[in-house]
Amino acid sequence: MTALARGLELLRAFASGEERLSNQELAERCGLPKSTVTRLSYTLTRLGYLVHVPESGRYRLGLQTLALGGTTLSRLDVREASHGPLQQLADATQTMVALGIRDDLAMLYIDNCVSEQAIVTLRLSLGSRMPLASSAVGRGYLAGATPEVRQMLVARLLALDPPGAAALEAAVAQAVADLAELGCVRSFGAWRREVNAIAVPMRLGPNQPLMVVNAAAAAYAMPAEVFLREVRPRLVDTVRAIEARYRAA
Repeated sequence: MTALARGLELLRAFASGEERLSNQELAERCGLPKSTVTRLSYTLTRLGYLVHVPESGRYRLGLQTLALGGTTLSRLDVREASHGPLQQLADATQTMVALGIRDDLAMLYIDNCVSEQAIVTLRLSLGSRMPLASSAVGRGYLAGATPEVRQMLVARLLALDPPGAAALEAAVAQAVADLAELGCVRSFGAWRREVNAIAVPMRLGPNQPLMVVNAAAAAYAMPAEVFLREVRPRLVDTVRAIEARYRAA
């Protein structure tokens, strides 16, 4: 319990999502020995709650802090780089476009943009969680993850649903093949029968967690072939543009 309390105190030491702090500065703010802070910052970095900036040797808040509700999305630099392009994509394709990160065995929406003309059967808000195996955003993560991470996640999912092993393994294999061939993964009626969606993994840098951008719409309003023909190239281009914009910034 003491280690947990100290870890949370370390996260609270950051005044904003942009602030960079060294272990010494964290130790001073938290009133803890530097050796203790060094161990805590290492663990929090491994878990994605902190990001180590090699150039300065300092740390900043990671996107996993969103799962704790300890900081707002508007104070994370990823929003500045992605929100505008995501909204433009939603407007251009008349879809619901979302940005997600993994939170254990689910995907957490950290941004959500909806076109006023979009016809969707549900509106998912910031903080919504989506299943890894059946949703487009989840399949995008599984396909984009390293083989080691993918294998670990699939094993955990299989342990929760042994009877569904064959279907899960087939879905993951198809997602990996789709990403290699199409540049995106698809979930046409797999999560909800009335919803079609595609997704593209997004890598902002070596010190950032893997993220996924997905576009969804009502199946009756946007058939699978329309998604692949019209939405897919725009989605892929948008993700590549955000990656370039973020790295340049």
